[in-house]
Amino acid sequence: MQIKIAHSLFIDETPGKGRGVFTREDLPPMKVIETSSVLVMDAAARQLLDQTTLHDYIFEWGSDENQCCVAWGYVSMYNHSYEANCEYFMDFDKNVISVKTVRKILQGEELTINYNGDWDDKKPVWFETHIE
Repeated sequence: MQIKIAHSLFIDETPGKGRGVFTREDLPPMKVIETSSVLVMDAAARQLLDQTTLHDYIFEWGSDENQCCVAWGYVSMYNHSYEANCEYFMDFDKNVISVKTVRKILQGEELTINYNGDWDDKKPVWFETHIE
């Protein structure tokens, strides 16, 4: 299992969002701050997971997105933002997800990703369009 997490990262409470990832020191732009392995599951498992709370923590996986995965490390703990200060990259061959800063991040700041995959994609994400 491959997990590399920058020593400055930690999990803490985020008002209105639950838990999130933060940094104890300034981080420069374009720095890979985490690389974590994933557990890949097939479409049948995805259907079952979609019926549980784990749905909120999985990623679509594979070039045709017919699988899903759970990422180890902190990857599943990054909160969503349309003004994300990090972006993530999936390596389907190595079964890892990496997170990289897109701008300078200050000590104490929460690290966020855009759940759409592209850090600047403004399309509404699933939890904003999902009606119970």
